Amino acid sequence: MIWCAFELRPDPVPTLDPKGEYLQRVWRDSVHPLSEKLGFHMKLPPVQPRSRRAHEASHWANAQGYFNDYNLSIFEAFFERGEDIGKKDVLVRLASDLGLDGEALRSALEQRDFEKSVLAEEEEAERYGVQAVPAFVAGGQMMLSGVQPLDRLRDLVAWARKK
Repeated sequence: MIWCAFELRPDPVPTLDPKGEYLQRVWRDSVHPLSEKLGFHMKLPPVQPRSRRAHEASHWANAQGYFNDYNLSIFEAFFERGEDIGKKDVLVRLASDLGLDGEALRSALEQRDFEKSVLAEEEEAERYGVQAVPAFVAGGQMMLSGVQPLDRLRDLVAWARKK
C-alpha cells in the first residue's frame, strides 16, 4: 500500500464547520460507531485545516525514513487531540517528538521543498476521479472510495494480486 496526498477541500473550497450539521451527522452516524467498533478513540476535531502542509511534512518524513511513524502522529494529533495540523509549529513539534530534526522540517516547509511532489499526487488523484477518502486504486483504476468493509478490501487486494 502506498499513501498519496489528497486534499479533500483545497483552497479556495471552503473548509467545513465542525459545529455544522453535516460533520456532526457524519461523525454521529458513521465515524464514531465505526471507530468504537474498531477500538479507536477518535473525536471530531474542533478545526478543519487545509491538509497540504501536513502532506508536505509527511513527504519530508518519508525522505527521513519515518513516514509511517510521522503519519500516525499526524492522525493522532488531529483525530485524538484536535490539533491544527495545518500549522507549521504543530508539524514541527510532531517531528521533534519523534526525535527528528524539527527545524529541518520547518525549513523544508518554508522553502516548499515537497510542494511539487504533493501537487503531483493531488493531480494524479484527480485523474483517477478520487473525490473522497480513503480511496483505493489498484491496477491503474480507482476501485473503492470511502470507508469500506474489510471483506471488500480483501477482495480488492486479491484482485490486485492477480493482475
